Order: sequence, then structure tokens, then C-alpha cells
Amino acid sequence: MATRTVQLLFPLLLLLSFRVLASSSGSDPAKKRCQMECRGTPEGRRRKACLRQCLDHSGREQEHGEAAEGGRRDRNPYFFGERSYEQWSRSEHGRFEVLERFARRSELLVGVENYRLAVLEAEPETFIMPRHWDAEEVFYVMEGRGTITLLHEDNRERHGIKRGDIIWIPAGAIVYAINTARNEKLRVATLLRPISTPGHVEEFYGAAGRNPETFYTSFSDEVLEAAFNTPSEKLERLFQKQRRGEFIKMTEEQMRALTQSTGEDGWALARSTGPYNLLRNRPSHSNEHGQLHEVGANDYHQLQDLDVDVSIANISKRSMMVPNYNSLSTKLAMVVQGRGYIEMACPRRSDESRRSGETMESEPQQRIRYRTVRSRVSRGSVFVIPAGHPVATVAARNENLEVLCFGVRAAQNRKYYLAGRNNVLNRLDREAKELAFGVPAEEVDEILHAQPESVFVPGPERRRETERGRQPSLESLLSFAES
Repeated sequence: MATRTVQLLFPLLLLLSFRVLASSSGSDPAKKRCQMECRGTPEGRRRKACLRQCLDHSGREQEHGEAAEGGRRDRNPYFFGERSYEQWSRSEHGRFEVLERFARRSELLVGVENYRLAVLEAEPETFIMPRHWDAEEVFYVMEGRGTITLLHEDNRERHGIKRGDIIWIPAGAIVYAINTARNEKLRVATLLRPISTPGHVEEFYGAAGRNPETFYTSFSDEVLEAAFNTPSEKLERLFQKQRRGEFIKMTEEQMRALTQSTGEDGWALARSTGPYNLLRNRPSHSNEHGQLHEVGANDYHQLQDLDVDVSIANISKRSMMVPNYNSLSTKLAMVVQGRGYIEMACPRRSDESRRSGETMESEPQQRIRYRTVRSRVSRGSVFVIPAGHPVATVAARNENLEVLCFGVRAAQNRKYYLAGRNNVLNRLDREAKELAFGVPAEEVDEILHAQPESVFVPGPERRRETERGRQPSLESLLSFAES
């Protein structure tokens, strides 16, 4: 009777939720899109999470950072904090979280709507259940070490993985992994490109039971009996036994058996999916203020079909990465470690300019103006940097800032630096400098050549201290005394 009541009430509750969403969304197009997307989400925990996220959408301005414009503070559509992740699975042994859809946040992000970001974290000596996705994946190991196994039609690959490794997972390949460390978590960032429905990804468990649920139980008994040539009683025991979740603590013997060998078993694939370590590359830029490691399809050809590149910037404390922009690629930036802030210049749309009423009769009419988008970032934060948008990244005063970037539409992309020794504006003709800035070329050159470093430079706080000739801070003195 109770079960029947729940079955009757659940559709009514969903209908009520949609009515609440409709009444609260008003004319907000982002909320309307969110509501429509929830209707297409399968019933269960994911639809509930989708509804909660839509209802919570308007209460995140502080978390999402700010877009400053003429003293007014608007919600920042490019920033995603910890509340932007949907928890798909979580237990004492691990968790898997998927960032909300980019296009749900704002129409400004429709260019990356067919990509998703996720974070997997497994405790020491943990087995991560086999699954396949309707998406291609690129893993980046942020922390820890372990092994990953991929099952193809006639091939099995097992690879050791460690911090800095990138690995491509083709759509449909069955994947399972283990954290082999005894006292260190395994943390992996994942870029997913859905194959079936843009922006929607689904995981499929075959070798499973009740929790996680195996998809085999969706088939009728007669189909399963014929497929496996096995009575339904035995099949029911096989597909109903597992209830321990997606992360399982291993015994010593199990872990040894799963790590005995690495490499390929069976017919070799035309393209091995083995890992590539980004950190073993010589940095493309390096000085005392930071390092930048980059890898593209020329180095790891598995990235070619995805049209993706991967980079990691490690910015020293109280340092910064100078303003720069990408010609073609939109960067999906995730903070691996540390704290700091990001500033980006964003063109204001024409309707925003009209609403603001900012006109200057004494000057020629301007079509384009800019606003500053600024967000404080910390571990797990995500920031979207569209192509052409100048951006600067600053590390906190007491810890380095490590930022991972997945670059979408990476083929033929060029990065332009806008300050420092390799500032692209240094290439302007003398006359062009004078015409563009309205001051003598010597004055322009004095400013453009004042920064002797490239890419990574002292941050605002460090520069202020140098400029004022301050004594070292108390924290620095204490650190020196302890050393």
C-alpha cells in the first residue's frame, strides 16, 4: 500500500516542482532552459538533483564571482564553484561529481555546450567499478597514482597512471581503475564529449548488481536466459549480489592481482590509449614566477580527433600570468591546487550598453565597451575563457596556484601575450603605436618594455612591496628564521 501511494505521489510532486520552477523563473531564459532540460532527465536521483539545481540557480551570485560594470555587480556566468557540481556517486571510499551543463548557466557558453567536466576521487586501495560512457573522455591525473584498465572488443589494456598523466578513453570502452597508494587519494579531472545527445552524458554499468545497478536487469528474463544460456535463478543471483556502490575497498591480494602486469593483452589496437605525462615535457615557459606545460595533438595524437589540447600552469605565490588570449580555442580552466583570482575583459553586448545609458557626447560613438569579470578561485573552481577574451591569473600571497586547462577547438590555435617581454604589441609599427595610443612612440615603448619577464611576472602585491621598498613581511622573517 505504501509503495502504491509513493508511486501515485511522485508524478504529482514532479508536476508541483515544475510549477514552482515556472513561477520562479519569470523571464529568466537560463532558468527556463534549466526547467526544460530537467524534463528530459531520467527519473530518479539525477532529475531530483537537476530540480534542486534549478531552484538554487538564483542564489549563487556570491559563489560565482562578480562582473563589475560601472559600480554595479552582476552575476558572473563564466565561473563555477563547488556548488555547481552534481554528485553522481559518493561513499566513504570515493566520489564522482559532474559539473553542471555550461549552456544552462548562460547563452554566452553555448559554444562549449557539448563538453562536460567531472572530478573523480578515490581513497587509498580502492577499486572503481567498470563502466562505459556514451562520450569520449580525456583524463588528467591531478594527484596520486594507480592503474587503469580498458576493455575493447578484442583487446585489454592496463596502464599505470601517476600525477601529470593524460589518457584518452574512446567512447564505449569499458573502464575500471584502482588507487594503488596506501595513504594518498587518487584525484582525476575528466573532460567528456558526449556522442548521443549534446551536453548529456550517461554511464552504463554491466559488471554490477543492485548498487550500482546493472543494465542487464532492464532485459526480460527470457532474453537474458537465451543470451547467457543460463537459468534465470542463477542470473538473478549474479545480477542482484553487488550492493557496495561504485567504490570498493580492496584486499591486499586483490590489489596485487590487479597490478601484476601493464600493457596490452590481445590484438593490438591501431592507436594505443596509453597515458602521456604532461609534466615530463619541457615547459614552454618557465621562470621563478611560474611554469607552463602544454601538450597538443602533435605530442599526443589521441587528442587530434577531439580537437583538444591540455595545459597546466603552476603560478608561484604572489605571482601572476600576464594578460593573454587565445585566437580560436575556448579554455575550460580548473584549479588543481591553491588559491588566487582571475580577471577577464568581456565585451558588453549592445543591449547592455543601451541599458547603462553611458554615452559621451564629446567623443565619437563607441560600439564596443568592456566590463571586468573577476572571480576568486580555489581548488575545484572552474572558469571558462572564451576565445579572444584577454585574461590574467593571479596566485594568492601564501600558496602557489595550479591551473589545468582543457582547450576546445585547439587546432591552429595561437596564444597572444599582452604584457611582458613577448608582448605582441611590441611588434606594432612606430606610426601605428602613435596613432593607436595617441602619445609619442617613445612613451609607448617605455611602458611596453618596462616588464623584463615573460608570461609569469611578479603579482600586484609583490610589485607594491618592491615599489615601496618595504622590509620583508613578518611571515617571511619567521620562515627564514625557521629555515
